[in-house]
Amino acid sequence: MPSLYIIKTGSTFPTFAPDNGDFEDWVRQGLGKNADLEVRVIGANTGEALPDPEACAGIVITGSHAMVTDKEPWSEAIAAWLPALIAAEVPVLGICYGHQLLAHATGGVVGYHPHGKEIGTVPVALTENAESDDLFSGLPATFTAHATHSQTVLSLPEGAVHLASNAFEPHHAFRVGKAAWGVQFHPEFDAPIMREYIQQQAEPLRRDKQNPEELVANVSDTPVAAEVLQRFADLALKGVLK
Repeated sequence: MPSLYIIKTGSTFPTFAPDNGDFEDWVRQGLGKNADLEVRVIGANTGEALPDPEACAGIVITGSHAMVTDKEPWSEAIAAWLPALIAAEVPVLGICYGHQLLAHATGGVVGYHPHGKEIGTVPVALTENAESDDLFSGLPATFTAHATHSQTVLSLPEGAVHLASNAFEPHHAFRVGKAAWGVQFHPEFDAPIMREYIQQQAEPLRRDKQNPEELVANVSDTPVAAEVLQRFADLALKGVLK
């Protein structure tokens, strides 16, 4: 039976992971538990082999502290692998780094955001396209989500469906093909994780004229954003149970 694979592209802060888990743990928790859907983790950033598309019920590509524009060999290997998944209509969800890598793999342009870092609990607004999208339809038109990123999708791939934005980040979500989504925000983050990310970057944020104390104070729960992971698991499960 095909499995849902979490493609690990990095790790959280080494001082935070021992007591709080790592990217793949947060994603796995967000996906929920279902006896009919096996979840496996592939350490792509450490050279572990990527699965064949026919073995995949779905793919979640994690965030990373790396940069897509560095074009690390392991990252470019994922980019080269993604088109076959898209062609096979395997459900794909790229989160933050994964979102940008999906865009890069399908002809989009990734680079540093011209206005710097977006971090904290931020508003996200869905486009009209989301109303008929398999992953986003039925969600509120606006919701809050956790974000932390310096790079962004500067230009969407040709033919991509634009799904979400805010005043700072024009490309918070998109879809390519029938079932490959990218989200710049972090549906797997909870409020304590978001606070930790702000606190770990407090000094660089101050240098960039951002107020980390205010950002921490404004962190809140993001239940709608978190729902995206469970919805994605449901889509993958539908394919398994066909």
